[in-house]
Amino acid sequence: MLPIIDGHNDTLLAATSDRAGGEFLREGGDGHLDLARAEDAGLAAGVFAMFVPNEGELDYETLPPAVEHDRARRVVDEQFATLHDWADATDRFRVVGDIAALEACLDGEAVGAIPHIEGAAAVSPDLVNLDSLYENGLRSLGLVWSRPNAFAHGVPFEHGATPDIGPGLTEAGFDLVEACEELGIVVDLAHLNAAGFRDVAGAVDAPLVVSHAGAHAISPSSRNLTDDQLDAVADSGGIVGCTFGTAHLRPDGERGKDASLSTLLDHVEYYADRMGVEHVGLGSDFDGASIPDAVGDVRGLRDVLAGLEARGFDRAEREAIAYGNWRRVLAAWWN
Repeated sequence: MLPIIDGHNDTLLAATSDRAGGEFLREGGDGHLDLARAEDAGLAAGVFAMFVPNEGELDYETLPPAVEHDRARRVVDEQFATLHDWADATDRFRVVGDIAALEACLDGEAVGAIPHIEGAAAVSPDLVNLDSLYENGLRSLGLVWSRPNAFAHGVPFEHGATPDIGPGLTEAGFDLVEACEELGIVVDLAHLNAAGFRDVAGAVDAPLVVSHAGAHAISPSSRNLTDDQLDAVADSGGIVGCTFGTAHLRPDGERGKDASLSTLLDHVEYYADRMGVEHVGLGSDFDGASIPDAVGDVRGLRDVLAGLEARGFDRAEREAIAYGNWRRVLAAWWN
């Protein structure tokens, strides 16, 4: 069974809020992901996101207000503690901080968690706490979620729109990107607007990373990547993790879970045709999005790989998409 590295989940958010799921160490939870099902699926490692939820009801087609830094830091600290508690509770699960640890997970020693913050509001604008976040395990950072912060600007969840909205990185944003590259923290461009994307592409020597997104050519959401952005990722040697979120897979932009597996596979195949297989990965958004019933939960990762085989992707190509491309890009950032 091929091991899998998944580029994004929100299971920590589920564990620290009233959302479905989150009982990660208890088998048979009601979310998309728990440890037992991850083992069944062959999930070697996942990028476990720490995320600060919005206060109040969310209108997906407009940008929510920025999150206050002190609140963001408190929430992220709580989610970090939860992640480390899980790792302390069992040797079947571990926090991954370097390639050696990731390799051990790929060899089947445990399910690994790569700590990620989705939206950098928990980082002080003067970066004074970035080193301490790194020491606590942070190895991947999304500059924004779909809202602004001191560093950059996000995009709304708007169908029939492009990500070309708003200004690029702030001065603090450029400083943060430079510091992340120096420390070895992946800079994730998911949710970032087009101007910010271009700014990061011009500022880093490392491969560009978009942890979870769809192809704008198939589903024209402002959250999805245009062909120009896909070309930039490929030119950098980077990776795009294909989202499983139905609103960013379906051509009509609806969130209905009745989307077929083919709808998801269409995006993976589009990426492979446009960028080359070596720039394609998986970025499910488990426990953070409506995903196709045809996938169901983490165990549906096997169905995704089987679907790729049925579409003519050979074993080497499936290995690259399942884990090889993520391993290569993470090594480029961490080493």
